[in-house]
Amino acid sequence: MLKIVLGMSILRIISGLIELSAAFLMLYFNRVETAFKINACLAVIGPIIMISVTSLGLIGLADKISLKQMFIIFSGVSLIFIGLNKI
Repeated sequence: MLKIVLGMSILRIISGLIELSAAFLMLYFNRVETAFKINACLAVIGPIIMISVTSLGLIGLADKISLKQMFIIFSGVSLIFIGLNKI
């Protein structure tokens, strides 16, 4: 179990470092167009990290929760992405 929590934590640390690096790049280039492009890249990376961390969490919980509960969690994550696509 410790390996899964460690993996989830490392992914979140990497995500945070990417976010901070992007913020510093935006300040460095000091142009709206460049900042917008950097932000667009973050919009792709964020969901990938979320899916990865959620997947690791579900793998860790697979023996502790029922198939019905797993389906409900998966449905919730799916609804988040459906909701974001409608904006």
